[in-house]
Amino acid sequence: MLAASACGSAPSATPAAPAPGAPTATQTEALWKKIQAANADTSCDTQSQCHTIGFGSKACGGPERYLAWSSKNSDGAALKALIEQHAAARRADDQREQMMSTCSLVSDPGASCRAGRCTINPTAPGSGTDPRRAD
Repeated sequence: MLAASACGSAPSATPAAPAPGAPTATQTEALWKKIQAANADTSCDTQSQCHTIGFGSKACGGPERYLAWSSKNSDGAALKALIEQHAAARRADDQREQMMSTCSLVSDPGASCRAGRCTINPTAPGSGTDPRRAD
């Protein structure tokens, strides 16, 4: 309970205006679509081609979820750059919306090559590719 209260404060009566040049929700959604396009090919031949990357940004820090990606045909550096832009946009969204979080840590579930595709290991909660809030 104490950790949750330390992550945010009660919203003020007047919402903060977005800083000039700050990402908007529409920009965040556009970045998410770019991430999906950059990660469209998750094909794999071996386990070593499958990786995970945290995406989004929880109000108390850390990623919202993890995404499986394949190094077989994907540019990991380009995907990482898009993920970092998306996280910055989510942090700006959180600040603008005075978002609070449970401050729970989302563990990296790892990824596996199954049926020729890199997928998030199914046993971990908080995994998936849904960009909406999980906290």
